Amino acid sequence: MTKAELVSKLAEDSKVTKKSANAMLNSLVAAIKESLKKEGKVRLDGLGTFVVVDRKARTGVNPQTKAKIKIPATKAPRFRAAQALKDSVK
Repeated sequence: MTKAELVSKLAEDSKVTKKSANAMLNSLVAAIKESLKKEGKVRLDGLGTFVVVDRKARTGVNPQTKAKIKIPATKAPRFRAAQALKDSVK
């Protein structure tokens, strides 16, 4: 499902315009991003949990030159699906 399809589905289900549904979806995504920056965790019951994880610095290999490179430590978002979501997909 694409973002446009999701916006159409939201608009249809909530009986609002696609413009309003798009604004709501954009607001939700922005709120999740902001919360991950500040708190590092967002939990949505029935859907799952978004968390920020720390990745350690490591050594990698350039596939073209086979030279070893240092990959710096970084933070990355992760999503862990709730049991209810896992069960509904089965």
